[in-house]
Amino acid sequence: MTRFLATLLAVVALAAAALAAEKHSGYDDAGPQVRAMQDDDSQNPAFLWVKQGEALWSERVGTAQKSCADCHGEAAKSMRGVAARYPKWSPRDEVAITLERQINRCRDKRQGAEELSQDSDQLIGLTAYVGLQSRGMTVAVEMPPGEAESHFKEGETIFHTRMGQLNLSCANCHDDLAGQKLAGAPIPQGHPNGYPLYRLEWQGMGTLYRRIRNCMTGVRAEPFNVTDTELAALELYHAVRSNGLTVETPAVRP
Repeated sequence: MTRFLATLLAVVALAAAALAAEKHSGYDDAGPQVRAMQDDDSQNPAFLWVKQGEALWSERVGTAQKSCADCHGEAAKSMRGVAARYPKWSPRDEVAITLERQINRCRDKRQGAEELSQDSDQLIGLTAYVGLQSRGMTVAVEMPPGEAESHFKEGETIFHTRMGQLNLSCANCHDDLAGQKLAGAPIPQGHPNGYPLYRLEWQGMGTLYRRIRNCMTGVRAEPFNVTDTELAALELYHAVRSNGLTVETPAVRP
């Protein structure tokens, strides 16, 4: 029996290693029509939000009457590679900061403007516009240094923890069942390399937080709030997990 268990564990380990070696984007799981929509900027509906973000980049707002461009200049140069490195660990806040959160921080601290709500078209548009500047680059999110690595570990734990009335974890779908189908739609590995993205199911754009919130609601669990450190840890883990893929923002998914 001991030899059998050892063999079984070895097989499981090999299968896990094979899965890791086959890391791929949700783009690869989408049908040809969805992929064609993403590939053609003139047909990609997400570019309606990108155009809004481009306009907002040069709009002076807040008590400081400053625009993003006033500080950062041309987005194509200053924002190149930024989205590939977010979320980033913030020693001051002791939490990982998403790109959306960084944009709102600039609005608050630099522009004297109100923060934009997480699901607003304005914040999604700005994030998509910034993300577009890194399209095609390799995702390279850094691990938090030293003891702060526990923040990443917290996200990893959440990813593998069963929750809700359906008693399912993120890993149950995006590791164990990746490649299979749920309600006729392919189950992806769950890499966030295309967010914010346009989802046909939503008929609109959404952030990774929206996807996580929908998944948690789907398994009948209480969703995290956007300010929860647990959410930040989970988003960080998702991002590090997708390292090595390319940024596809703004992606299109079923």
